Amino acid sequence: MTTLRKFVLLCQALSGLLTVSLSLGPAMGQEQGKPRKVLKLDVITVEGRIQKPQAFYILQRSNLNFGELEKTETFLPKIVQSVNQKPF
Repeated sequence: MTTLRKFVLLCQALSGLLTVSLSLGPAMGQEQGKPRKVLKLDVITVEGRIQKPQAFYILQRSNLNFGELEKTETFLPKIVQSVNQKPF
């Protein structure tokens, strides 16, 4: 790093510290000079019931009957009959 770059970085750091110290200075002075304002609130009691959602859903096991899908009837005669008919 060159000396010029070091000098520029040092100046930036010092200006940043100066900015922070100036911004905190008045705030610290105000806290020491003025008394704090205290706001006291009374206790509030809220009575009631909290409504919670309740849902029950019971899904029973289904008896899958695949026997109805096994057709013993052949569709070949119906297909041949539909081909022999005129379309319109």
